[in-house]
Amino acid sequence: MIRLAVPGDLPGMLDLYQHLNPLDPRVPEAAAATAWKAMLGSELIRLIVAEVEGAPVSSCMLVIVPNITRGARSFGVIENVVTHAAHRGQGLGRSVLAAAVEAAWQADCYKVMLATGSRQGSTWRFYEGAGFTRATKTHFEVRRG
Repeated sequence: MIRLAVPGDLPGMLDLYQHLNPLDPRVPEAAAATAWKAMLGSELIRLIVAEVEGAPVSSCMLVIVPNITRGARSFGVIENVVTHAAHRGQGLGRSVLAAAVEAAWQADCYKVMLATGSRQGSTWRFYEGAGFTRATKTHFEVRRG
């Protein structure tokens, strides 16, 4: 089942995010609670999950960014795309991405962006298979040390 995240998903999401960044220490639930509440309470954020047997096993976050260019139409940014290792290859990642893109279109976004740190061709092909193109813009970032 594809749906929006609910407050009770926090423990499962923290488990799922271990598959996104396996080397990061698991964030304690109490430390994540404030951000989780803000994410779920924001009208600009959609946290989409694929649920199997009551637990989130795939997810992505869509942030809708208000904008005053392009006819004052917003744009969407997708982050934190992850599928539990035991559930990969079942189409769940594509399903949550499709739901995020559809939510962006419903919000009248003129585009949806996604960046990946992966250098694996299989990851790039996954995103291309989900309808994303990598030849349109160059992504830059700066990270705080």
